Amino acid sequence: MIYLRLILESFRFAGQALRANLLRTILSLLGVTIGIFAIISVFTIVDSLERSIRNSMNFLGNNVIYVQKWPWSFGGEYPWWKYFQRPAPNIREFRLLERRLENAQGVAIFWDTGNNTLKYRNNNIADINLMGVSYAYNLVSDIPTAEGRYFTTQEVDAARNVIIIGSTIAENLFRNQSAIGKPVRIKGLKFTVIGVMEKQGENMLGAPTNDKNAIIPYGAFSKLFSIGRNGVEPTIALKGYDTDPGLLELEYEAKGVMRNIRGQKPRDDDSFALNRPEMVAEAISGLFRVIGVAGWVIGGFSILVGGFGIANIMFVSVKERTNIIGIQKSLGAKNYFILFQFLFESVFLSLIGGGVGIFIVFLITLIPQDALKLLLSLANISLGLGVSVVIGVLSGIIPAVLASNLDPVIAIRSK
Repeated sequence: MIYLRLILESFRFAGQALRANLLRTILSLLGVTIGIFAIISVFTIVDSLERSIRNSMNFLGNNVIYVQKWPWSFGGEYPWWKYFQRPAPNIREFRLLERRLENAQGVAIFWDTGNNTLKYRNNNIADINLMGVSYAYNLVSDIPTAEGRYFTTQEVDAARNVIIIGSTIAENLFRNQSAIGKPVRIKGLKFTVIGVMEKQGENMLGAPTNDKNAIIPYGAFSKLFSIGRNGVEPTIALKGYDTDPGLLELEYEAKGVMRNIRGQKPRDDDSFALNRPEMVAEAISGLFRVIGVAGWVIGGFSILVGGFGIANIMFVSVKERTNIIGIQKSLGAKNYFILFQFLFESVFLSLIGGGVGIFIVFLITLIPQDALKLLLSLANISLGLGVSVVIGVLSGIIPAVLASNLDPVIAIRSK
């Protein structure tokens, strides 16, 4: 009950301080407002950017290891020409991995090439990313279809001329018609549309989305392109199990099987790269951690100024209410009651400043953004309020201690 009374009295005294010295209080709290605004806005932008970039990387799949010629990152002083001399993965290696791997729930091979043109009657759409895939590709990468279906094993094995297209392709070629069953031409070869993928929209990285992707069986892909030539090299994708944390078992097994397939000796360097989306994710997280530290530094100076402002308010408040403190003590108020009274008031004032800063960030998130959708998370709101409480405690502790230690007789005599 006493704590409730303390809180209510603290609210009352804080309200009186705001009304009595409105301009002084606003100017003093401005530092906390700016500081919390700077920190929370930086973290909100960073979180939104990171979320958008990670969503842009969804095309890489989850729990997937890619067997490729080139690594996604070059470590050490390994000469680039040694990577250049590596053989690219091939169909034979894909078949052997498919048979031998026990820790993979799916093994797929695919080729992709950009700058393709699809035609339907007098309509055409350029700059299409065309992929030739094996049947298990839908296990390693999500292929959500809004209309139609995925390939059957018979269609892939027989290299039939069937195609799954993105929503942008369907909108441009068929307008308001259904695309299913319609013929499209690629380099003069006719393909029948069996599926249309769900619309994804643009992403932050400019990576290929399903909207302008077209997928065909890899056998049909070989009819259009000379596989292994002119830079058209395949990638083998290995889908791991959720019961394999970090895909360590799959990675060790895949490395051993690939070295065995290529007849590499124990002292030989790997002639292939095992790439993982986590490599890119870790690099992105490291970058955003640096930006987050910069946000703390920028906002920290403003919060420091705001903390001194609140401390100044509290010192003035103690001076103005010294007579009241003496009366309260003479009526039996304990030291801790006086201390908590001023401490709660300091925290309340700090929360007002921090709350205003968070509210400004929230208003900014309401502004429509095409490139980046800003979202103020509950974690960032909690962080802002938590920092405000800490600043309030640190700013008010010394004035509160001084007030609680006042001699009641001397305090009553003060004017």
